[in-house]
Amino acid sequence: MPPVLRRTLSSVEASRALRVLSVWTPADAPAGSLHPGNVGWLLRQADATVHLWVDARGDGRPDPRIDLRHDAAAPVAVGFLDGRVLRVTAAPDADLGALAADAEELLVPGNDWTDGLPVPGWRPDLEEHRLVLSWTPEPVTSRAEPVRDSDAADRVLIHRSAFPGSKFALKHWETMRASPAGHLLVEALVRTPDGDPAAAATGWFGGVGRCGLLEPVGTHPEHRGHGYGLEAVRGVCAVLADRGASTVAVLTPARNEAAVALYRSAGFTVVREYRRCKRPVRG
Repeated sequence: MPPVLRRTLSSVEASRALRVLSVWTPADAPAGSLHPGNVGWLLRQADATVHLWVDARGDGRPDPRIDLRHDAAAPVAVGFLDGRVLRVTAAPDADLGALAADAEELLVPGNDWTDGLPVPGWRPDLEEHRLVLSWTPEPVTSRAEPVRDSDAADRVLIHRSAFPGSKFALKHWETMRASPAGHLLVEALVRTPDGDPAAAATGWFGGVGRCGLLEPVGTHPEHRGHGYGLEAVRGVCAVLADRGASTVAVLTPARNEAAVALYRSAGFTVVREYRRCKRPVRG
């Protein structure tokens, strides 16, 4: 019998994965690939699936902080496919070799990157590295307002305009809000003096004394350069801090200089760099 067993959870079953990730979320910036908020953002898709790996031997020691409900098997990792990237966060004592062996079924040709799971023979992707930035709670002021149901269409408009090619729609926002991660969601919207939607930021609570996450942040192209994105980021950070977040983290490609500058201006500092791993090219 393999030492790990992978279970695939539907979007409505994802609460267990969220509980596990919340327990594994540290007070500072997460060292693994996933935060509960990454799963929360994934759950905008009604057909989303999350993978939960457990100790198949049944002799693992379950973390007493994790609510196992009707399943006594100890969780050892959580992951999902983000496009063609397999993103995984494992327990500190997990058998990464066993996880990588089981993940081969998910890493079909085309799914050529892993984030957080070393795979034998795969190498860091030298074409892109990412930054993890962290914000420590401090008094902030912001004109940002919470996103209410009446603001949903404007919040969707900002995302689609900020990220060309995005298919994010009102139904996705509604699904995300109604998902098992909905209680972790914090959103802020900033409008121009004329009332037009200018910027929005989404944050995710990881628990009292744990790191929160920004995912995603966007400014309407017609309103960039006026500080609206900064106001949205500050607004979300303030709410996460009020709820008890110890820090707030955000991940962004290092080449996205505008995003890095925005986060730095909001008080974030770079705490580490990392690269995804890539399948080696044959031939």
